[in-house]
Amino acid sequence: MTQALIDAGPSDSAASHAAPEPRVPARRGASGYLPVLGLVPFGLYLLAFLVLPAAIAIGSGLFDGDGEFTLENVAALTDPVILRTFYNSAWLSLLTASLGAIVGAVVCYAMLGLPATGIVRTTVDAASGVLAQFGGVMLAFAMIATIGIQGVLTQFLRTTFGIDIFANGAWIYALPGLIPTYLVFQIPLMVITFSPAMSALKPQWVEAHLTLGGTRASFWAHVGLPVLAPSFLASLLLLFANAFSSYATAAALASQGSQIVPLQIRTALTSETLLGRENLAGALALGMLVVVAIVMWLYSLVQGRAARWHA
Repeated sequence: MTQALIDAGPSDSAASHAAPEPRVPARRGASGYLPVLGLVPFGLYLLAFLVLPAAIAIGSGLFDGDGEFTLENVAALTDPVILRTFYNSAWLSLLTASLGAIVGAVVCYAMLGLPATGIVRTTVDAASGVLAQFGGVMLAFAMIATIGIQGVLTQFLRTTFGIDIFANGAWIYALPGLIPTYLVFQIPLMVITFSPAMSALKPQWVEAHLTLGGTRASFWAHVGLPVLAPSFLASLLLLFANAFSSYATAAALASQGSQIVPLQIRTALTSETLLGRENLAGALALGMLVVVAIVMWLYSLVQGRAARWHA
């Protein structure tokens, strides 16, 4: 290669160092705007189901029934009953998100050694995709039929082992009943969101660590867990927001009382005892928007850090 450069004449050398010809920018035709036009349906979807409801919630929470600006509805958020519902929603969401994240991570780890196109892994992925969207009346009916007072599993435990899971009351129709119900869709959602991060662990990292005298336990302690921690935390935040904003399942199962914020909003909209406080539901929705916005902001920060490891 060096000899070839020596044999080249001055003209060749000058040509090799000549400035590159300037590139003429291509004219932007009508086809260049097609990607932008493709985002229009998604933009309309966001406008109709995210921006507009958020604006209505904020507007109705800051105005009274006569359209006058007031902070009375927002001040109601400090009421002990309202604070209790936010507390119930927070601990319920945190508990189900934590349990769902741990169990889902274990499932992802168990599938790590399976072929990506194998029947077990494809079945788990397909089932997770379905169950992550399973909720509302169907999920409530499934839980009642399974572990309800006369459910199949309840009757089996009572007749076979003499165990009555409802000896202390019908907890399934109260706040504790939402814990196993929410886990039905929280665990599959964790499997969907955390599997890519788990699959991104490179086998070469394990081999290099073992070659340098490490063990598999030390690999997870010093390499695997630190790499997966941002993705795990991001998935945990996503699960928390998912449970905190869930309404249909709680409304179908816990029909009595308003122990969480979504059910409290339903009560504010339908109750006849809150005359003069018609816009309280807007203030409650505004409080939920603030909580979910903070959680999703943290999620974006953590997800950005996790993306560095998977670039």
